[in-house]
Amino acid sequence: MITLTGRTLKKTVEPQIGQSLLALALAASVDWQYNCSRGTCARCRCIVAEGADLLSEANDAEWDRLGPDELNAGYRLGCQATVIEEGEIQAVNKTYF
Repeated sequence: MITLTGRTLKKTVEPQIGQSLLALALAASVDWQYNCSRGTCARCRCIVAEGADLLSEANDAEWDRLGPDELNAGYRLGCQATVIEEGEIQAVNKTYF
């Protein structure tokens, strides 16, 4: 199961291989902040508290926007982090603004 926490809503959804955390949040009507959905604005930034190993590796957009310190601390871009394996994932939208 995937637990997604937005600004005011928290929902648990079924994992869908190949779907981004942002896409899953939007499909579940979680109030996840985003603007571009391409990895350029970083508004969909989130902290993955559990299950980071069940998500795709950080890509170039994430390295450019977040950098090694945030990535090592568990931050990801919700629009870029996709589910690659089923399991327990917990992510909380932590936008900069």
